[in-house]
Amino acid sequence: MLYRRHLRIKALQALYEWFSGSVDDLPKGERQLFQSIDKVYELFIYQLSFLLEIKRFAQVRIEENKNKYYPTQEDLNPNLKFIENKVLNLLEENRDFLKKEAALKINWAVSEEMVLKFYLMMRNADFYKKYMADPNLSLDEDKKFIIKVIDRLMSDFDLLRSHYDEIDMYYGDGYDLTDILLVKFMDTISPKFGADTKLPAIYNTADDKVNEDRIFVQALYRKVILNNEEYSQIIEGKTRNWDYDRIPLIDVILLKMAIVELREMPTIPVKVTMNEYIELAKYFSTQKSKIFINGVLDKLIVELKEQGLIQKQGRGLLE
Repeated sequence: MLYRRHLRIKALQALYEWFSGSVDDLPKGERQLFQSIDKVYELFIYQLSFLLEIKRFAQVRIEENKNKYYPTQEDLNPNLKFIENKVLNLLEENRDFLKKEAALKINWAVSEEMVLKFYLMMRNADFYKKYMADPNLSLDEDKKFIIKVIDRLMSDFDLLRSHYDEIDMYYGDGYDLTDILLVKFMDTISPKFGADTKLPAIYNTADDKVNEDRIFVQALYRKVILNNEEYSQIIEGKTRNWDYDRIPLIDVILLKMAIVELREMPTIPVKVTMNEYIELAKYFSTQKSKIFINGVLDKLIVELKEQGLIQKQGRGLLE
């Protein structure tokens, strides 16, 4: 489920904690890294559960409105499109999801006010009104609607983010990433998705015995720490026009992570490593960091190739 970029981000966050002094024990830091990744998956289940809770809340409101002393025609003949959303119905019947939801003991009963606020916010959204008014009933339309709910409403719903912060500190840290995973998951739902379909795992791996993604993020974390002094010297040699001690810590960590990929990971193309760390610099560091990282990596790659320290397997991986 997590792309390699997401794993790079988790490793970057864990390494930042290490180099900023928040963690000073390698095994402990590694455990925290994997725990933070596991918590992203837990939050993914929580967010799916929240979507279903909104549906259940809507169902209760419909029944309550029918039982009013003076129900309106709308109360007696409600629009059922949202509560019959095919994506939510498929999820509600999925045994793997229900098992994972039960294991986390998720309970929204104490959060009824928050659920109500989100429900009302959703009902007031223009895209909701348009969806409910459209007579078209299809899985694709239902998917598009749920994706909009996630992207336009859940992503900015601070009450929900705060709620998760109170449950577990890791949940708040993974909130934005989890929304990305939710959209990705919703987009994959097809008519083949059923009660016995397994939810995607947090790591993408075709082999149950070898978890390459877990090995990847572990190697990034360990090798940067264990080879810190060597990598610092390499970077200092390529930044003579800069005061090394004044280079942003994030930039230094990104360069060290890139060195690990270039030297130690033969199946990752050089261009992929180059592009990934330039992009991460753009999002996580200063305005000038993208140019800085690009320039330093250009020099590093030339030198490492000349020294024979970049050994990639397969055609096209070196260039």
